[in-house]
Amino acid sequence: MLRLSALYRYPLKSGKGQPLQGIGLDKLGLDGDRRWMLVDEASGRFLTQRAVAKMSQLSALWNEAGGLTLSAPGYGSIDVPLPSAGEEQRRGVIIWRDTLRVPDAGDEAGAWVSEFIGNATRLVHVPVELARTTAAGYGKDDDKVAFADGFPLLLIGQDSLQDLSNRVGRPMEMLRFRPNLVIEGSQAFAEDGWKRIRIGDVVFRVVKPCSRCIMTTVDPQTGERDPGREPFATLQQYRSTPDGPMFGQNLVNDSNGRLEVGMPVEVLE
Repeated sequence: MLRLSALYRYPLKSGKGQPLQGIGLDKLGLDGDRRWMLVDEASGRFLTQRAVAKMSQLSALWNEAGGLTLSAPGYGSIDVPLPSAGEEQRRGVIIWRDTLRVPDAGDEAGAWVSEFIGNATRLVHVPVELARTTAAGYGKDDDKVAFADGFPLLLIGQDSLQDLSNRVGRPMEMLRFRPNLVIEGSQAFAEDGWKRIRIGDVVFRVVKPCSRCIMTTVDPQTGERDPGREPFATLQQYRSTPDGPMFGQNLVNDSNGRLEVGMPVEVLE
C-alpha cells in the first residue's frame, strides 16, 4: 500500500529542512513552506546553496510570535518578526525570471544574515497575496507559488532514492533533494507516471518532473560539496533529459487541508 512516509518543510528557501509529523496546506502548498528568502542587497537576486553551500547549515523555524527564528553554528540566533506588507516595507527582488516587490525583514535581520553570508544580504518574506504564478506551460493559470523554484510541492518515492543510492554505491540522503512529500510502497520512479493523487481529503496534480542541479551535491549535514559531484553525476547518466536530469515530481494541491505522516496515498490517474 502506498503511504506518506515523511513530510518536510523549508521555511527559508535553501535553508535547513524541518521534518514534520503533520501540517496544513494552503494555496501555496505546505503552510509556511519557503515563505522567506535571502537576496543579494545590491542586485536583489535570490541566494541559494547553488552558490552559497553553507546555507545548508542555516536553520530557520517559524516561532510562536508568527515570525522566524534563524540560527547557525557559530552565529547564535535571531528572532525575526513578520514584516509589514505595506509598500514602504517592500524591496524589489529577482527569483529566476520573476521580479516582484515583497516585504523586507529589516536592518537587524539584514545585519545578521549579511554576517552569515559574508556579503550585504537582506531577508525577505512573501505573503500569500504577493505570491508568484507557477512556471508557464504547466498547471493552471491561477496556480501560485511562494519562493520555491517553480511549483509549491515536491514529491519523491522512497524506492526511487534507494535505486539512486544503489547506483551511486552509497546511501544518499533524501534531504539532498528537498522534497516536501516522501512516498513509500511504490516501485522506483512509479511517480513519473502519475497525473493525480489523493492524500487524505486533498487531491494533488502531478504537473512536471523536477530537474536537478549541482545543489544535490551539497551534504545537508556538513554543507560540503561531494568531490565526485554525486549524486548529480549519476543522475546525469541515467535520468538525463534535454532539460537536465530529473528526480522527483512537482505537485500542485487543488484545495486546502491537512497531511499526516502515515496517511494512505491513492493514485487517481
